[in-house]
Amino acid sequence: MVQTALKALVDALSRLAGLAVPLALVLGAALVALLLVGLLDRERFRAGLGWVGARGPALGRWVVVALAVGVGALALHVTRRAVDARLGAGQSARYANAADPDGGQTVQTSPRVSLLDARTYTRTLVLPADVYARLQLNGGWETLLPYLVGTPGLTVQDIREGFTRRGRTLVYSRDVTLQTESPLGLDTSRVTADLRFVDPVGGRGTYYNAAFSADYTFTNPRTEPVTARFVFPLPEGSGTLSGFRLTVNGRGYRASDLREGSVWEGLVGAGQTVRVNVAYRHQGSRGWSYRLADRREPLRNLDLTVTADRPAKFERYSLFPTDLSRDGLGHPRTLRWRLEDVITAQNVAVVFAQGSVRETLAKVGFVAPLALLLAPLLVLAWAWQRQRVIAPLPLAGAVLGLAVGFTLGGVLTAYLPPLVALPLGSGVGVAFGVATLGRRYVVPLVVAALVPLAFLAVGHAGLLLTLLAGGTLGLLLVGRRGVGGRVS
Repeated sequence: MVQTALKALVDALSRLAGLAVPLALVLGAALVALLLVGLLDRERFRAGLGWVGARGPALGRWVVVALAVGVGALALHVTRRAVDARLGAGQSARYANAADPDGGQTVQTSPRVSLLDARTYTRTLVLPADVYARLQLNGGWETLLPYLVGTPGLTVQDIREGFTRRGRTLVYSRDVTLQTESPLGLDTSRVTADLRFVDPVGGRGTYYNAAFSADYTFTNPRTEPVTARFVFPLPEGSGTLSGFRLTVNGRGYRASDLREGSVWEGLVGAGQTVRVNVAYRHQGSRGWSYRLADRREPLRNLDLTVTADRPAKFERYSLFPTDLSRDGLGHPRTLRWRLEDVITAQNVAVVFAQGSVRETLAKVGFVAPLALLLAPLLVLAWAWQRQRVIAPLPLAGAVLGLAVGFTLGGVLTAYLPPLVALPLGSGVGVAFGVATLGRRYVVPLVVAALVPLAFLAVGHAGLLLTLLAGGTLGLLLVGRRGVGGRVS
């Protein structure tokens, strides 16, 4: 980071050096204009020189404030470039010193239930007498077997085949027993997904830790026992699943063959109800979906609840929640879908508002120089409305202290989460400013320090800045009225 900061500093100084020639031309033109004015009107020229000589030292001290703002803005520019380069290198590096989130947009598909039956199909082939005679001359009827035997499929349970001779005819017969599946809908589905978002240190992508739990029930509608199959598809985009548990009627089962997901098969008595619980934990990011069906299917009783600590939006044309609770800003946090006796081809798809750590820090770094320029203006307005006189040099020291705090906050993002590092740096900057100007000016310094921190609240920066501006204006007006009352 130090090397990147030095490179950014050299680039910034090179750009400033490039402005030296245009600045020299402007100053030269101004000097020539002053000389012409002196030749045309010597009396006014001498009066102007006297005014500048009398007020020059005072104006020079205010130039120090402008230089402090410039130096602070240069330091913040270098810090922003260095932080962005560090985050970019960390995201594209092949090796890392911290674990990356191992999940993306997670899609959990609803389980499937089916009843298994065995059906036997018979095929018979009668060969005429002349064909039989030819086969006898060419090696016998056994030569037909390679052409008659098919490749057994996964649903084939038994194959019986052979040739029998009936007089001068040959009869080939095959009995194939196949396993068939009859779809069976779920009686009830109680699904909960709890998502807790994490902003990792070092600029890695924001992700969430999810806890999934679901209770399903289905019933054998037949009057005789039948073998049932319950298939729970594993979620897509979920990375590693931890604590995976499949429980059927209170008995736990381990996952074995996962080509179709976690599969349970068992004999279910006539009219018997089977209760299944599935639970697991995983990591994901950006969104979470529950796929009900790829085609229209009936839902008897679905109760799906999603809780999250981030504002949520819903994919277009997906199922909108039937109940939801909102936070203080009006954003949904607890989402619930309660559906009974519906037929739908829609799915549940939730997307969460989140910003990239790199993008957030870039916004903070871009606004920090503007806050540094705002700080002396607020301090001067605060002093003017309270009829106080503030010296330029302490004000310049307060600006530099605030710049040091902002720079420290950017450096600390390499060791602490941004929500901790940036407020800590701003607090140090305000402490430096108060130590230079005094406690009377803590309010304008705090306001200036809060301006870049507003961008840490993803999606609410505009609202926070508006409230901050309104509150500051109100404090200035209240202070002015109080001073006016004392003067009168």
